[in-house]
Amino acid sequence: MIEQIEQQWLKSFHCVYEYNSFKKAAEQLNLPTSNVSRHVALLEEKLNTRLLERTTRRMTATEAGEQLYSTTRGLLAALNDALEEVNQHAQTVAGPLRILMPDIPVLAKAVVDFCVEHPAISLSCETSLSPKESLLDGFDLILSYQRGKITDSGWVAKEIVRLRSIVVAAPDLIRQHGRPHKLADLTHLPCISSLTALNGTPWVFRHSNGQLLTQSVKSSFKVNSGNMAKFGALAGLGFAILPEESCTDEINAGTLQIIELDAEPESLALYAFYAGRKHLAKKITIFVDHLQKHLGTQ
Repeated sequence: MIEQIEQQWLKSFHCVYEYNSFKKAAEQLNLPTSNVSRHVALLEEKLNTRLLERTTRRMTATEAGEQLYSTTRGLLAALNDALEEVNQHAQTVAGPLRILMPDIPVLAKAVVDFCVEHPAISLSCETSLSPKESLLDGFDLILSYQRGKITDSGWVAKEIVRLRSIVVAAPDLIRQHGRPHKLADLTHLPCISSLTALNGTPWVFRHSNGQLLTQSVKSSFKVNSGNMAKFGALAGLGFAILPEESCTDEINAGTLQIIELDAEPESLALYAFYAGRKHLAKKITIFVDHLQKHLGTQ
């Protein structure tokens, strides 16, 4: 029976009962009087009983109307409270937040600061620089660094911060192998590449016209760590692409030198991946905004 009854029919009936008037009920519900009258008529038709006695002078509830009102009043109120509670919870920054992200200090600090600001959040965090596809289920949000085009995963991708990248090398390595000037020069030089993160080799560059270019490199030092890549470059193990801000001190000290080529390395971007845009939980949107604000000032 319940699947045959519209909630709005019951609301209209309750309002007419309480105000003893279709006109006043319509004003209260912000509906045309004809709609309210039709709702009550449809309810009576489905229940196969008259709920209100209507005359030109007065309107009174029948015994069935009295019974329906008294037994459903509490139910409608409870349903409304439940819906309000769900809506309020969805609009608050609270509850479980499950994140998969790289184990990087600046990200860790941002997440900790968020939890301090929002103590009602219950954080579950797994760290992985290059998670396997099978690990993606069960997380509210995934943070991942990408260079170049991102693959279509069915998730919404929100860019958090973009880091300008440069090619660097130790002075001794440059003296030993010479300074490259074109992308093609990298083909025969030792380079430091990622093992699985950032889709490994080839390296990704951007031409002055905006076109993305790829360059295959040879590497005997493959790592999934920006710090290891930098230390490898400092030790002369190969040329490396690094975020500029991560090696500013080494460049100023002369222990690493910038290599100028005929195309610039594509920037390293941090993306937040999450499922769907509609009805996104408040905690996720606030968390993404927090990351953009926190990391954008680093």
